[in-house]
Amino acid sequence: MHTLRRTLVALVVLTILASTAALVVSASPSKTLVVTDAHTEEVILETPVEDGENVTLAYTHSVEKTAIQDIYVVDDFELRTDRMVFHSHGAGLPADADIKVTEEGFVVSPNRSYETLPVVPGSIAGHELVVDGERYDLVERSDGPVRITVEDRPIGDRIAGVLAATGSSHAPPDEPTLETLVHQPSAVDGPTIAESNTA
Repeated sequence: MHTLRRTLVALVVLTILASTAALVVSASPSKTLVVTDAHTEEVILETPVEDGENVTLAYTHSVEKTAIQDIYVVDDFELRTDRMVFHSHGAGLPADADIKVTEEGFVVSPNRSYETLPVVPGSIAGHELVVDGERYDLVERSDGPVRITVEDRPIGDRIAGVLAATGSSHAPPDEPTLETLVHQPSAVDGPTIAESNTA
């Protein structure tokens, strides 16, 4: 009698846990920002994102030594350019675009979207990805060019990605790569912020 009661209680508990897990999975956002090695396709960073969330690529201009931020917005499964914020003029920075002076600095607001955002992290520029207040050092995590995408990942993959994001990563390359941001979008994407704003 006691064995039957224990079995029934265990089944009820398992049913409740399974139902709760199903609700959590269905309520969780399915979008994940994924950074992969451009050569090996190894995933080096995964972190959950939501529509409308900002994703910032922050780096330092190699000549001007001033901070630059390329700010994108998650728009379905694309990264839509929102604005580029910079603090000085120089090679590769906007010269003839519609520049606004704000409290953030000089701001250019192009309107482009990317399914894949290629970046070549450089040790001089110190590329970092900022998502939901967390900063991820792309130079430390990569050995060369990377691709940034927004993908639909199962909950298990996203949990593994979050755990991997907090773990150890690749050592930085011995030789610096390109010291400034380099994008190489596909033909359908059009020029990126950096390419469209060269002097």
